[in-house]
Amino acid sequence: MQIKLNGEDFVIEGGATVAQLLHALDIQPQRVALEVNMYIVKRADYQTYEIKEGDTIEVVNLVGGG
Repeated sequence: MQIKLNGEDFVIEGGATVAQLLHALDIQPQRVALEVNMYIVKRADYQTYEIKEGDTIEVVNLVGGG
């Protein structure tokens, strides 16, 4: 299915969850904030939140520093 990922067209298997997307992208879930259609998805919901055709997803890496 077709989605927008950080502003770019992206294809992912139908029925994929946020956790599966992050795994496919080799991104550690504890190091990002994730928004689907302008809704922040809680980390506790990554395993069950299903991505739908046409979703717009923004993944933001958290960076520490001082």
